[in-house]
Parts: sequence; C-alpha cells; structure tokens
Amino acid sequence: MTPMKNLTFVVFVCFTGALAGLLFGLDIGSVSGALPFVTKEFAIDADAEGWVVSVLMLGAAVGAVAGSRLCKELGRKISLMIAAALFVLGSALAAWAPQVSWLIAGRFVLGLAVGVASFTAPLYLSEISPVRFRGGIISLYQLMITIGILAAYLIDTALSSSGAWRWMFGIPGIPSALLLAAVIFLPRSPRWLAMQGRVDDARAVLTRLRESPEEAAGELTEIRESLSVRQEGWQLFKSNRNVRRVVGLGMLLQLMQQFTGINVIMYYAPKIFEEAGYAGIQQQMWGTVAVGLTNVLATFIAIGLVDRWGRRPILTLGYTVMALSMGLLGLMFHLGTDTAGARLFSVGVLLVFIIGFAMSAGPLVWVLCSEIQPLKSREFGIMCSTTTNWLANACIGYMFPPLLAWQGAAHTFWLFAALNALFIWLTVRITPETKGVSLEHLERNLMAGKPLRDLGGDTAA
Repeated sequence: MTPMKNLTFVVFVCFTGALAGLLFGLDIGSVSGALPFVTKEFAIDADAEGWVVSVLMLGAAVGAVAGSRLCKELGRKISLMIAAALFVLGSALAAWAPQVSWLIAGRFVLGLAVGVASFTAPLYLSEISPVRFRGGIISLYQLMITIGILAAYLIDTALSSSGAWRWMFGIPGIPSALLLAAVIFLPRSPRWLAMQGRVDDARAVLTRLRESPEEAAGELTEIRESLSVRQEGWQLFKSNRNVRRVVGLGMLLQLMQQFTGINVIMYYAPKIFEEAGYAGIQQQMWGTVAVGLTNVLATFIAIGLVDRWGRRPILTLGYTVMALSMGLLGLMFHLGTDTAGARLFSVGVLLVFIIGFAMSAGPLVWVLCSEIQPLKSREFGIMCSTTTNWLANACIGYMFPPLLAWQGAAHTFWLFAALNALFIWLTVRITPETKGVSLEHLERNLMAGKPLRDLGGDTAA
C-alpha cells in the first residue's frame, strides 16, 4: 500500500470508529428538545420525566458491562456493529412509542447502544492509532459526540414549532444504519488479534495502519511482550495491586468528568434558560443550540493541543475555568437575572463553562481512560470506568430537577463550582501525563509500581 493509500485508509478507519460518537451525541441531545412535548402529550410528572432522561444512562451502564464482554469475545469491530444495530432499534422504538413506558423502553435500548459504543469506540481508536496522534484521534470521538449533540439541538429547534417529538427521536436512526454499513470495512484491532494468537493478522493490520514496516514490527513486539502476563481481567485485578490502582484512577476520572455538571447543562438547557429569564420556547431552544455550537468549536482546542501541551495541563486549565464559571453562574442566579444585561451575562458565563469542559474533561478523560489500562485487563478496566461514567451520569440526570427545586439554582451551581475546584487538586496530584508515550510503556511503569502521576515518565516515545 502506498503512503497516500495508507493515510486514506487510516483516516477512514479513525473517522468510522469515531462515528459512534455522533450517534451517542444525537441520542443524548434529542431528549432536551423533545422532553417538554413528551411531558405534555403523556401528562407525566417530574418523577417520570426524570426516568425518560436518566433511563438512557442506566442502559448505558448495562451496555458498558456488556461491551466489555463483547469486545473480549467477539472483538472491537463486531461490538461496534452490535452498537449500531441497537441504535437503529432504539430510535425506531422511541419514535413509535404509544405510551411513556414504551418510550422509556426505547430509551433504555438506546442506552445499551450508547454504553457499548462508549466502551468500544475509544478502546478501538486507542489500539489502532499511531502513538504521536493518539490523543487527537481519540478526541475526535468526543468531537463527534459534540457534533451529534449540536445536530440534535438543531433538529429539535426546527421541529419545536410543530411539536414533532417522534421525529426528534427517530431521525438518529438514519446515521445509525450508515454506521452499521461502514463498520463492515473496518479492520480488526491488532491488539485483539494478538490476544487471540493471530499474530500474522495483527502484523498485517499494523502494516496497513503505520508509516513503515519497521514501525509496525516494533509495535507488534511491544504488544507480544505485554501479553506475557498470564492472568487477565478480574483475576489480574484481584491479584495485582497496580492494576487495582489504575482501575480506581479510571473510575475517579470518570466521576470527575460527570460531576463537573456538564450534563446538567446538556440535558436541561431549556430549563436553565427558563430559570435565567428566557420564557419563550424558541428563545430556550436557540440558547440550547448556542450551547451545542460552543461545545463543538471548543472541542477543536483539545484536538489541536492534546498531543502538544499534554493531558494534565489542559485538564488543570479546564477545571479552573469550570470552577470559576459555575461560581459566577450561581452568583448571577443569587443576585437575579431581571435585566437583559444580567441574562446575557449569565448566558455568556454558561458558554464559558462549556468551553472549559469541551477543551479538557470532555475529550481528555476518555483519552486517559483508554490509555492507562494494561493490555491484559484493558476491557475490564475500561468497563469499570465507563460503567462509572454512566451511573454517575444517571445520578446527575435524575437528581438535578429535585436538587434545583430543593436548593435553588444558585446553591446548585455553587455546589458544582466547589467540586470543580476539588478536581483541580486531584488532577495536579494524581493524573499522569501520557502525551507521546506508548501504551506498553505506560503498562511497564505501572507494573513497576511507579506513582500514578509518573506513569508516563522516562520516555521520549
């Protein structure tokens, strides 16, 4: 394969792998605009409203656990195909739902799809990416999520005047079918092939994905060395303290990402704009679109800088921006948003928060969680961190309406400001820098007992 064909193939593989993020974003974002119409048509109370939102995250937690098993037994490629098929089924079921129980069931199936995809896609991308571009390629997955959320907001806004919430849930089924077709042409993960003893197949895939046969051979040698560990998965977790340390770190990173408060903004953006004094549904929906567009554009910051600045500096900056933004947002709600200037300032602060998240914790937590786990326990470790993400996500999605009613907007946002301040300290103290470091080098440092913060040290890989 010539270098140009090689590059074209790598771009196709990476883009298709990341396309699962687009579906993830479409299904996350669609509920924001559909929820007011669903609430009205089915006459549901706040508790059922919370279930419509949060059941997707519960399904995603189940899907993440299932994704771990699927990835191990069937491989990353087949797991992506299963996720795409579930996206199609869930979209159709949610759009058809004759009553709220069927809608909740459809959202659960979509959650299964999101869980399998959110487990599989970053794992697959981390294993096929050249080391020097790995951070940017995995961040592409997060970019596709933000594009999907923005597209959902635009679809919701266009359909809000007619109240066609069924189309809001049904349209994502179209790109789901396209993903299902595209995944057929993806190669298997070379690391999964090596774990199955298919070393020649792994070598062939690496040769297609790397710039030279020498680079492919060197990477295959590192993979085979990491496979010399006899135990794997749960057994390795039980017996090896170092594996327990890094699994715990992955879970902590995902908790930190969710408790920034980002999904409070994403799921309940219209409600927040209403609290800020924007009473009209069109005002609320266009405000939501502004949130989605900011989310997309700011993700490009992470893609451009993650393999140059590194993971830890960008995360530290992002949590700082989010802590200050949430603090200011709480202050504005405390003082009141009765004037046009106060409302505009509140919206501006909210968008700055989105920038802080999208340039840091949004993509980089997925990057780190896919990088730090040892090969023999990678499915298990990423399953733990991804499941943690979705359980925390479900908790936030379900609890925000009653928390808002109990504490009020100001105190709710101040709580998230305090959490983000805590995350600055945790990032500086324990988060490793993985920029330019091979997955196998990170594993060697971990197994040597190095502190988590220093896993990426002593290399120029």
